[in-house]
Amino acid sequence: MAYILSIESASTNCSVAVSEDGKTISVKELNAANYSHAENLHDFIQQVVNEANLDLNQIHAVSVSKGPGSYTGLRIGVSAAKGLAFGIGVPLISIGTLEALALQIKTESAVIIPMLDARRMEAYTQVFSAKHQHLSAVEATILKEDSFENYLKENQVHFIGSGAAKFGEICSHSNAHFHPNLVPSAKEQAELAFNKFQQGDFEDTAYFEPFYLKDFVAGKPKK
Repeated sequence: MAYILSIESASTNCSVAVSEDGKTISVKELNAANYSHAENLHDFIQQVVNEANLDLNQIHAVSVSKGPGSYTGLRIGVSAAKGLAFGIGVPLISIGTLEALALQIKTESAVIIPMLDARRMEAYTQVFSAKHQHLSAVEATILKEDSFENYLKENQVHFIGSGAAKFGEICSHSNAHFHPNLVPSAKEQAELAFNKFQQGDFEDTAYFEPFYLKDFVAGKPKK
């Protein structure tokens, strides 16, 4: 039996879950436009552990969304995960944000393309088969009317995540289905994290860093 605590902070959704052998048993999350991670993350961790009727010392591993996504959100989540894993002496597991997000779509034959907003007309994207197998690497994609045309020509395609909203404004293909309101959640980390736990696929807690994909660009200070 393996209990894994999962943290998701790559988007506006501050999400924490506890899973048992790959099945989520407790979750707490808040999707706030102004990012609530710094205020809520540690409280959520304690709440989900309590709701699962566990003590932190009964957790066997900590998993964290590694990105891409919000620079600040990722730093908060990864810092919390590293501190927790080190503090209770358990392995750290990293989960691709887009890979976990893709699991929210269940389909028999359609292609799944999670996409997170990356400023202007860019989005972090990755392509998955109906069985959630990787069909492409993670990319920072400049969205155009004919983006992903090679998939849309022959498949129904589900675009999921915050980047789907702006792509939906320029893509009118009949095979395209948009799910802009779905956000990354710690719930979907359960199966992926348990598989890595069984394989011993762990990160070096001291040196692990989020996968930003793009360099951080600070916005102009407000007057």
